Amino acid sequence: MVINKTLVLTYIYLLIYIILSSGVILYNKWVLSPKYFNFPLPITLTMIHMGFSGFVAFLLIRVFKVVAPVKMTFEIYATCVVPISAFFASSLWFGNTAYLHISVAFIQMLKALMPVATFIMAVICGTDKPRCDVFSNMLLVSVGVVISSYGEIHFNIVGTVYQVTGIFAEALRLVLTQVLLQKKGLTLNPINSLYYIAPCSFVFLAFPWYVLEKPTMEVSQIQFNFWIFFSNALCALALNFSIFLVIGRTGAVTIRVAGVLKDWILIALSTVIFPESTITGLNIIGYAIALCGVVMYNYIKVKDVKASQPTVDSLPDRINKEWKMEKKSSDKFNPDVSGESPRLGAEINDEEAPLITSRLSHIGRTQLGNHAA
Repeated sequence: MVINKTLVLTYIYLLIYIILSSGVILYNKWVLSPKYFNFPLPITLTMIHMGFSGFVAFLLIRVFKVVAPVKMTFEIYATCVVPISAFFASSLWFGNTAYLHISVAFIQMLKALMPVATFIMAVICGTDKPRCDVFSNMLLVSVGVVISSYGEIHFNIVGTVYQVTGIFAEALRLVLTQVLLQKKGLTLNPINSLYYIAPCSFVFLAFPWYVLEKPTMEVSQIQFNFWIFFSNALCALALNFSIFLVIGRTGAVTIRVAGVLKDWILIALSTVIFPESTITGLNIIGYAIALCGVVMYNYIKVKDVKASQPTVDSLPDRINKEWKMEKKSSDKFNPDVSGESPRLGAEINDEEAPLITSRLSHIGRTQLGNHAA
């Protein structure tokens, strides 16, 4: 039996992504939760991640010269990077704040709304058109999330609002990425993405941090463990690069399946690690309904893409072609600083992870609409 090494390597990357993604989300919850490490400062934690990622990117580009810096004009930075960074910072801020109020399991269920939010924003911004078949799937996802929310024992309106707001902020960021950057025909490799986006997001986060969290830090005893925060930021950085490898090695359908598998693993693990995360039968039913809508939505997108293509390569051939294209374009300025689909833009949505980018095939770029986390 001949083993396809490329395919094996692809699934190894997928496994690494699932482990790192689950680990970052559970780690963030553990750090932020008052019941565990008790560092209830989500903006501060996010700023640590952004500062660390930006610093590492600076070392790789300016000191070790691993990749060449991109020629970034002030006009591109001001009109593209700044607004995208602002919504990216907002999505991380609201998403991490939700950990203080609701469970990891319920957060993962709410993230099923990501394709709904992205579709709505895409229609508003004119990058997609309203369609009855897509709308019916979005309605199914929404109904599933509502049922799941109704079955949540520890439902918290504040945490739910934070999470949903973060989802819509991320959706708007993804659409803006398409509207602002794709039209300019620009590309960034993952290191350059971190180099430009992370510091800008750090600055945006500094404003709400100064108002909301700085006074709290001055009057309370907040424990700070260097190794805890260093390892946490390192995991977030590793997640960025693991997603880059996954996107470069496989197609969008495989990534989406891996994302669904990761969500179920996360929901199961969270109930074990955090006993207060109780899951009800109604939670599972609602989430299953929402996933059915997501799967149907992905199927429609895949069918649309296949209809527009004369031939479809086999998975190993497509992987090899995408990887070769990735290598050729790794130092270009990409229309997508997040690795998401330029059309509906939501392949992988994870905490601290939407900074990476890669050149995807037309299939990989157009058929997914998630999360992460």
